[in-house]
Amino acid sequence: MSGFLVTMAVVIPITGFLLQRFPPRRIYLASMTLFSAGTLVSALAPGFAVLMAGRVVQAAGTAVMVPLLMTSVIRLVPVERRGATMGTITVVIAVAPAVGPTLSGVILTTLGWRWMFWIVLPIALLALATGAARLHVDADTRRVPLDATSVVLSVLAFGGLVFGLSSLGTAAHGGGSVPPWLPTAIGAVAMVVFVARQLRLQTAGHALLDLRPLGHRSFAVSVLLVVLSMMSLFGVLILLPLYMQDVLGLDAFTTGLAVLPGGLTMGLLGPVVGRLYDKVGARPLVPPGAVILCVALWAFTTLGASSPLWALIAMHVVLVIGISLMLTPLVTDALGQLPGELVSHGSAIVSTLQQVAGAAGTALFVTVMTLASADPAAGTDATGARASFLCAAIIATVALPITLLVGRRRAENPASEAASV
Repeated sequence: MSGFLVTMAVVIPITGFLLQRFPPRRIYLASMTLFSAGTLVSALAPGFAVLMAGRVVQAAGTAVMVPLLMTSVIRLVPVERRGATMGTITVVIAVAPAVGPTLSGVILTTLGWRWMFWIVLPIALLALATGAARLHVDADTRRVPLDATSVVLSVLAFGGLVFGLSSLGTAAHGGGSVPPWLPTAIGAVAMVVFVARQLRLQTAGHALLDLRPLGHRSFAVSVLLVVLSMMSLFGVLILLPLYMQDVLGLDAFTTGLAVLPGGLTMGLLGPVVGRLYDKVGARPLVPPGAVILCVALWAFTTLGASSPLWALIAMHVVLVIGISLMLTPLVTDALGQLPGELVSHGSAIVSTLQQVAGAAGTALFVTVMTLASADPAAGTDATGARASFLCAAIIATVALPITLLVGRRRAENPASEAASV
């Protein structure tokens, strides 16, 4: 898991450069080839080392897909239909993680772990063949020089932060062999140097990750809210299974079923919220979503050692309703405000910060939960879980006033490019 996340964090910042340098179709075919190859290697792995290598190759292909997807939507889809399209994408992003744990449990129990990859492989190959036959996205490319120093700094910065923060959460819950502060400190220092170098290179248009999108107020506000939302979402997704298994004593399969309604709700709301965004813009949707998110997180702070499972499921559903009202409008609004030449870098920034936010939220909430538990060695208890949910609720409440800065009008890309599939 750590290897996969670190690889994602390392590769995603480079996608801004890749999308400027190469046509989207070529990038898609390369990324799906990598993902398919990694899946095959993992399925055939004789031991952990080869399995780890396969997962790294998988992650290298996966990392490119989300920025490529977002950039293609902005290039292909007219302004008046972008929200609906992003909402459809939300269905995939939300339902897959919701169904995944339950489906994976069945596969592991009945077929064995290799079938986790054998089942995915033909789907990946079908996607690769379909893309080769039908994907055509017109885009202007230019020969941008690759700054090797920036690549090394990116690896140290984003890889160090994600690995360090993930290790912090693992160590707090009783595991991990690497001192978490070491990669985190290396990542933080490298990040400062990386940002300084990108600011200098972007004046000549040679930055690996152009940071000019952050100079657009609407983009910066939206990205900040996306980061805080992802911290809460990832934190809760980690906390809920720990709480249900360690405190309520539920098995893994029941835990997977318990979080399923929330994921399905998020998927069903995706297209609805997307169409609403196309009609009314982000401002009427994001603040109410933030209020609902706060209400759900404060409700989680009331959980105890004997809380009924139905209450937990209901709170989770309310939580995802709030996040659904925020994520699609925020991401669509952020990218839609950017000039065409900055969209690929904006997509890379959003995707990269989501990865870092997920790792940070996981580390923060698991650490708080462990430290607040009466006996950390014995596992999670109700006191630790409540303290962690309280931390998430405070973060969401602090972010609430920021939602009032979200633009009143629907995003319009001044440099929208004509393209066809």
